[in-house]
Formats: sequence, C-alpha cells, structure tokens
Amino acid sequence: MPPIKVLVVDDSVVVRRLVTLALEAAEGIEVVGVAADGRIAVGKVAQLAPDVVTMDVEMPVLDGIATVRELRAAGHRMPIIMFSTLTERGAAATLDALAAGATDYVTKPTGHASVQEAVDRVASELIPRIRALAGRARPASGGAAAPAAGAARPDRTPAARAATSRGAVRILPPPERGHVRAVVVGASTGGPEALSQLVRGLGALPVPVVVVQHMPPVFTTQLAGRLDRLGPATVVEAAGGEVLQPGTVYVAPGDQHLEVVRSGAAVRTHLHSGPPVNYCRPSVDVLFRSAATAFGRDVLAVVLTGMGSDGRGGVEDLLAAGARVLAQDEATSVVWGMPGAVATGPGAHAVLPLPDIAPAVVRAVSHAGVPA
Repeated sequence: MPPIKVLVVDDSVVVRRLVTLALEAAEGIEVVGVAADGRIAVGKVAQLAPDVVTMDVEMPVLDGIATVRELRAAGHRMPIIMFSTLTERGAAATLDALAAGATDYVTKPTGHASVQEAVDRVASELIPRIRALAGRARPASGGAAAPAAGAARPDRTPAARAATSRGAVRILPPPERGHVRAVVVGASTGGPEALSQLVRGLGALPVPVVVVQHMPPVFTTQLAGRLDRLGPATVVEAAGGEVLQPGTVYVAPGDQHLEVVRSGAAVRTHLHSGPPVNYCRPSVDVLFRSAATAFGRDVLAVVLTGMGSDGRGGVEDLLAAGARVLAQDEATSVVWGMPGAVATGPGAHAVLPLPDIAPAVVRAVSHAGVPA
C-alpha cells in the first residue's frame, strides 16, 4: 500500500520542522509538502492531493478555521487535524474549527527539555490519529474518500450494518424492562460534533446525562459551554460532589476521571486523578463501571465515535447489570474504534446512525419510565 501523504500547515518554521521530523520517522507516512499559511495550503492541497492535513489554528493571510471552511467548500474531504495551543483561546478556536469541518485535533508540545522530547510527543499524538483517519479515508482499491466529520453520510440497511470491516455486529435482545434513571455517554475522535447533535436531539430529558469526552483541561470547559447553548438542557462541566439532576448534562473535566456514586437516595458526581485507563483520563470505562454500580440495570449507555476501545470494559459491566447499550454505527462515525469495539465485542442493543441515537434515547427513557 502506498504511504499516507501528509501536508503540514503551520506559520512557525520550528513547528513545521517538529511535525515533519516526527512523521518522517514513522513507517508508511510521507510528508509531501509544507505550507506557512492557509492560502498556500489551499493551493498545495489541490496540487498534492494529500491524504491528511495537519493545520495550525492561528496563521496569517488565512487562518486555520477559514482554511478548513474553504477546503470543505471546495469539496476536499481528506481528514484535517488541527494543531492547537492548550489555552482558552486555542480551545475555543479548535472547537470552531471542528464545527467548520475539521476532523480532529492535537495540542502543541510545551515545556519539553529537548527537541527530541517534543518530536516524540508530537509523534505519539499525531501518528495514531493519522493512521486511524487515513485508514478510513483511503479505500483499499479506488473509490472516493470518506466524507469529512460532520458531512452527511448515506445510511446503511440493517443487513449491511451487520457485516463490517471488524466482523459481525452483536445485536443483543431487549433487556429486562426497567426504569431509566440516567444516561451515560462516551466519545472521543469526532465526539464534539456528535455530542452537539445528540444534545440538540435530547432536549431536557427527565433524567441526568453524564458524558466523558476525551479532551484536555480547558477544552472540556469550552465544550460544556458550547453544548449548553444548543437547547433546553443545562450543560455543565462537572465540579465534583453535585447531586445528579434531571435535565442536566454533566461533562467530565479534562485530566480527571468522573464517576457517579450513590449517596443514600441521591447519586453524586465524584472526580479523581487516578491512573489513566485505556491511556485516557477521563476514561469512559471508569464512568460506565461506576454507573453499573450506582444504577444497576436502570441506566442507558451510549458509545459514540472515537479511537481505541475505551468503554468496552465498562459496557461489559453494564450488560452484566442488565443495563441498555446503544452504539454509533460505522457509517456515521469519524473513527469506528470505541463503538466498534463494543458492537463487535460484548454487543449492543442497537447500533444506530448518529441522527437516530437521540430519538432512540428519548424513546428508551419514555418507554421504560422514570421512577417517581
């Protein structure tokens, strides 16, 4: 298979060099060009047809957000990975870029003692994303590239969904009827836009919703604020110790695990800085396992788009407790890692396109009933 072609876009000579050094050392990846601003990048995309673009957020002439919009408007559907600073301004701009059609992001290295440490950090963040996203975007033999994050994808028939690149999807029989006292959600790559669509569709549910999105600090604060503006539900970044309230969505803060813990008749949020689970903090597994303990069968879990397999272990605990599980399907996932690991592993009660997930959650809460 030919190497994955990457275009590196950044106004900093130092950052372009760091990214190029990191990627050129990786097997199966080729840096085919660099660009110092968005206007140059647009021309080089047309000239070089890269499989993946890494894109700085703040640049002269044409910034990263405007460049993403221009590339998407021109019909370019290759994955675009934003390269962002770990600041409030950088987080806000990155979320704007994701809303404009960027696929994923990484944060720029800071505070490293040597150039090699910075290169290693860039490699560890970028290379897995490039391989996962390009693996989805580049068909094995011909054909068009996959649509970008947020772009419309054709739905699949149930029969087509049952056979995927990962193997057979396990659709579980309906669980024993019970109440739904809470909804727990896990997401990673592509998650901010998937969560936006989910929150819009859920409205103000008569139960609490608890979310783990793989994101660093500051980014999760910005994400919660943006989700809060989308509809009637109140969306907050969890502070720890809150009693879960209906109609409220709690987002795990970056770099802290979020659990739900029963305290008498109430269930509260609990934050801690335990070791990463599945290389993640916050971890979906940590949330899901705590939900299985706190709610038993009276919880509904949703696994959205994301790299890796975080959430699979927690789903096993939830299924053992008799809980309901929904997973996003491969056709509408930016990366079918997390939902695929669930759907082809322990299984789910439904594997659905993203637009169908919010209605399915609303139906499950309504049909199962909410305890008085």
